[in-house]
Amino acid sequence: MAAFNSPGPVPYPGPTPVLTVGQLTAEIKDALETGWPDVWVTGEVSNLSRPQSGHAYFTLKDDEAQIRAVMWRATAARVRFELADGLEVVCRGSLDVYAPRGSYQLVVGQIEPKGVGALELALRQLRARLAAEGLFDAERKRPLPRFPRRIALVTSPTGAAVRDFLEVVRRRWRGADVLVIPTRVQGEGAAREIAAAIAAANRLSPPVDVLVVARGGGSLEDLWAFNEEVVVRAIHASRIPVVSGVGHEIDVTLADLVADVRALTPSEAAERVVPAADEIAALLARHGQRLTVALAARASRARLRLEGLASRRPFTRPLERVHALEQRLDELSTRSERAVRRRVARSREAIEARARQIEALSPLAVLGRGYSLTHRVAPRENGAPGELLRDAASLSPGDLLRTRFAAGEAYSRVEPPPALGSHGKLG
Repeated sequence: MAAFNSPGPVPYPGPTPVLTVGQLTAEIKDALETGWPDVWVTGEVSNLSRPQSGHAYFTLKDDEAQIRAVMWRATAARVRFELADGLEVVCRGSLDVYAPRGSYQLVVGQIEPKGVGALELALRQLRARLAAEGLFDAERKRPLPRFPRRIALVTSPTGAAVRDFLEVVRRRWRGADVLVIPTRVQGEGAAREIAAAIAAANRLSPPVDVLVVARGGGSLEDLWAFNEEVVVRAIHASRIPVVSGVGHEIDVTLADLVADVRALTPSEAAERVVPAADEIAALLARHGQRLTVALAARASRARLRLEGLASRRPFTRPLERVHALEQRLDELSTRSERAVRRRVARSREAIEARARQIEALSPLAVLGRGYSLTHRVAPRENGAPGELLRDAASLSPGDLLRTRFAAGEAYSRVEPPPALGSHGKLG
């Protein structure tokens, strides 16, 4: 105690009451809640906590101090933007003392982002998150059919948007049927109805060619249903090309960004969806004129080409080539006949020369000069020529011989030689 320069123990005050911690805290709680029942506080959010209960706990701080804050589940559910650490906010609430910890806190009943409205901040946050997912990419945009036959219109059946849309379609193009899918376009629960209507349009049978989501102009709060995430994802999931015609020219919703085509108004959406009959008629007339001119030019070129071909020699004298070929054929025929005759004559001469050679060597020619041929005829051969005889010593008495002359033949038999006389003469 001497270290703190204390004069000594403090005497008991006597009749003054002594408060417990709980009693003192209760008096402080009553003083704060009575003295500051409604207060506006601005600061930076930090230490944000969102437990499963749905309440939000955070700290509001500035350069000089900080205060704990709590936002009960019912209030937190109504906040349209997303709380985050570092966000500058303006809070309205009342002071409260949390007795178990002996600390005071701000019970927030209303919270707004500083410098920007809650809806605008919520829109920016949702747009950034969906853009990061690629829902607004230009590469996923689909072209609209040129001549739609069935159009689905998601809008309020009692609003000006449906009347404007139908009037423009009726004036521009009568070849399309419009199916109105009624839904609320603003107020609590409108976003889910719009998303359900978009899903229903995708289930229609026969299917529609294009889907239009439309409503008239209004404030950011009036158009908020078309900024809801459920509507944006329903448009993104649509298998049918979607045209968004929400609000006026200055109004831009997230439905406009995710749709395949954005129209400034419902009337312009009708102009984007269907062609103008008079424009199509004029286009067909221009194409008809161009086609007529093109066909005339092509016919003229074909006529000139035909005249050029007709003046050529094959057309003016078509048989000239045939006659030339016939003449050439006659010449070749004559040459071939002469060549054949020469070849036949040479062949005949060669055959005759060879025949003469063969004839000179023929035994018949020898016979013609006085010679003859003698064969032994065996009895078993029935008179057929047998061995050619060249030596008389090979003969035996009784042999039958056949002699061939140049003309004819004769048969003879071998006889024994006659006896000779004393003078060597036949007896």
